Amino acid sequence: MYLLAYIREYAWVGAGATILPGVCIGRHAIVGAGSVVTKDVPDYAVAVGNPAKVIKMLDKEKFQED
Repeated sequence: MYLLAYIREYAWVGAGATILPGVCIGRHAIVGAGSVVTKDVPDYAVAVGNPAKVIKMLDKEKFQED
């Protein structure tokens, strides 16, 4: 059985980041370069490090939806 990593709309993933199987990167989330993502990253979150931790939540009001 294979598990997929999910990267939702408008998310950014930095160079060299590792996303483990079964992990979801939320909408408008940002993952820092070289981070190792072991758990889901919520919508509008900034996550960095090894293991990646949420360091900031972005203001939803500043993003325009399609």
